[in-house]
Amino acid sequence: MLHVMKLAVGVRDIDDLRGWQTERAHVDPPLRHRTRNAPRRREEVLDGGSMYWVVNGTMLVRQRILDIVEDTRKDGTACCGLVLDPELVQLEGRPTKPFQGWRYLKAEDAPADLSAGGPVLGMDALPAELRRELRALGLI
Repeated sequence: MLHVMKLAVGVRDIDDLRGWQTERAHVDPPLRHRTRNAPRRREEVLDGGSMYWVVNGTMLVRQRILDIVEDTRKDGTACCGLVLDPELVQLEGRPTKPFQGWRYLKAEDAPADLSAGGPVLGMDALPAELRRELRALGLI
């Protein structure tokens, strides 16, 4: 299994990413991320791989890659479509340096799902805005 990581350019937080994707999936289903180059290691990515999104310098969320298809942009140019599961799985935040395009991410190097660590005591008592800020900073 092999994952793909990508910068979520222009996205403020996980809720913002969710909003963009909901709109895109409604207007032009299925939900997919278009990219110029197709992964050469396609079979490894499709063997349970996920798209790991970097939001504001922190790897915060992932979603399973369901398929890799030939696609076309609005202007008619050919591209690759990474078909994504709409479920966003929050991660234990990890600071990530900027990069261009997308990069492969080995399974053993991927951050753990936030739910894998179990519930955080007292988290529900924090105001929603504070929880959002802490997640955006990769602190929870």
